[in-house]
Amino acid sequence: MSLDGKIKSVKNDFLTDLDTFQSQDSDLSNIRQKYLGRNGLVADLFKELGSVSNEDRPKYGQLLNSLKNDIGLKIDSFSSEIEDSNNLDSVDISLPGKSYDIGSIHILEQTLNEIKRIFNDIGFSIEYGPEVDDDYHNFGALNFPEHHPARDMQDTFFIDKNTVLRTHTSNVQIHLMENNDPPLRVIVPGRVYRNEAISYKSYCLFHQVEGLYVNKNVSFGQLKGCLEYFVKKMFGEKCKMRWRPSYFPFTEPSAEVDIWDNQRNQWMEILGCGMVDPEVFNNVGYDTNNLHGYAFGMGVERIAMLKHSIDDIRLFYNGDIRFLRQFK
Repeated sequence: MSLDGKIKSVKNDFLTDLDTFQSQDSDLSNIRQKYLGRNGLVADLFKELGSVSNEDRPKYGQLLNSLKNDIGLKIDSFSSEIEDSNNLDSVDISLPGKSYDIGSIHILEQTLNEIKRIFNDIGFSIEYGPEVDDDYHNFGALNFPEHHPARDMQDTFFIDKNTVLRTHTSNVQIHLMENNDPPLRVIVPGRVYRNEAISYKSYCLFHQVEGLYVNKNVSFGQLKGCLEYFVKKMFGEKCKMRWRPSYFPFTEPSAEVDIWDNQRNQWMEILGCGMVDPEVFNNVGYDTNNLHGYAFGMGVERIAMLKHSIDDIRLFYNGDIRFLRQFK
């Protein structure tokens, strides 16, 4: 038989062996040894190259190398299929699958987003400002007297003598009025800091939303309408609320708003508010004869605690998954 015929015969025999072999590693090893081993059939064919003419030797050398490579690739492919099949057989598809915890938005962020949406729906834009600010913007421009208790190190975190971690987001209203002409209708959400002992009802940081509206002919009645709308949207139409006179250095007159807490069976404060004091307008160069404004501020933690009957502010910050899972 010519070398051509022997090459074709070996190739056909190999394909027949692959079609009929049992899916066992040992069977595949035997086939590899039979054809590609040192004394295998392909090696025997290479030995016959010596009897081929010099003219035909490159041609047959190429054919034999191609045969050797094809056999090797097919054996490797079959070996991979066997391995995959064995791995699949070892999997019990009746077992339950693995479950993975999916993250969610923190309850404070959920509450803050709801507050922003409510005020955005009635025309308030959202602004942000510095958490580290100078004494003037945090206190002086807001009409805090020089010896007010809030300006004491017992209540405020001082970076240096004239720089503080802001104690409220009211500092941003000063920045906004300094850099923008009226009318202004904004809310300012953000973190604020107080040097307070940590307990179930107080923490060294919390989140606040400041509101400011400045324009001609702004009245206390408009302030009441705005905040009554907010309370009904946040706590429901049946929520009872009341207004109490109060005092803040930067508003006059000032008030606090309470809602009735059915769980505690008592009134609970949710925010402070009032008409912007003319002295604040003077500090930013606004015309106090033609402009009026109202401002309000609320703690996001307080709103969340009342809305979801949470009795300890520390739960928002200790990372307890059992607590956070309730608000997915």
